[in-house]
Amino acid sequence: MKAIIYRNYGSPDNLHLEEVKIPSPKEDEVLIKIYAASINSWDWDLLTGKPYLYRLLFGILRPKRNIIGADIAGIVEAVGEKVTKFKTGDAVFGDLSGGNWGGFAEYACARENELVLKSSSMSFAQAAALPQAGVLALQAIRHKANLTKGHKVLINGAGGGVGTLAIQMLKTYGVEITGVDSVEKLEMLRSLGVDKVIDYAKEDYTKNGKQYDLIIDVVANRSFFDYKKTLKEAGVFVVVGGSIPRILQVAFLGSWILGNSKKKMGLLIHKPNVEDLNKLNELFEAGIMNPVFDRRYSLHEVPEAFRYFGTGQIKGKIVIEIA
Repeated sequence: MKAIIYRNYGSPDNLHLEEVKIPSPKEDEVLIKIYAASINSWDWDLLTGKPYLYRLLFGILRPKRNIIGADIAGIVEAVGEKVTKFKTGDAVFGDLSGGNWGGFAEYACARENELVLKSSSMSFAQAAALPQAGVLALQAIRHKANLTKGHKVLINGAGGGVGTLAIQMLKTYGVEITGVDSVEKLEMLRSLGVDKVIDYAKEDYTKNGKQYDLIIDVVANRSFFDYKKTLKEAGVFVVVGGSIPRILQVAFLGSWILGNSKKKMGLLIHKPNVEDLNKLNELFEAGIMNPVFDRRYSLHEVPEAFRYFGTGQIKGKIVIEIA
């Protein structure tokens, strides 16, 4: 089979299309013929080997896994003898980041608890765009209980995969949504139903005096003392991504920064699970949520796709169409 291989950390120039052996599923795995995959920030981190802290998990000097890619959608080609949930011919999608990875290839193996059946109304490209970004959006929104009409929500880095899906989910609550991103993405955010937009290059949302019931920050890079001021009483600040110093700050100092306040700060640790994947199926089928595509690439164009991803100008998701 064809796969995108890398053997050293670095730039997209380290990615190469090669012929490798089709993997064989273990007794609790299925073999998937991949029809589509998508790029997430974690794929970029694994490619570059940065932040260096991640190398403790994925290889100190060289990557332990030579094929990255976690979000996939495809058809089950074979099943292990202990697999009970799937059969040959099933259309599935899922997140392989808890196991083998290997999504940027024609075939991959996955445990059955990493996959769900794909809605028949969903294309493979749509399914591949959902797992990590969609689950992160779901789990971030759940940090604030009882969201309802009149509440104010801000998403920093709203134009990416997580933000564009979270916006669509939040619209069902009737909340007022503010989206923060680069000026090139603001019109797209308006088209998704964002009530107010902020060009981050012209305005710092932590210094304009406004407060929110829920803040989802995908690119946290400011002081959490500033973030504290942006929260209403009983407001919740959720860090989905950002600089390592800020992530560590909220993880270890968040409670101290807030003191006796009813405000909360939390670090979202991505938890892939089939319940949330099935919830994404339901939201899609109900017409509530549909992934936003920026560009589509073929398998041999994956290095080019990563170069574009590295610009930070992505609107929604980049999808790799394989089969």
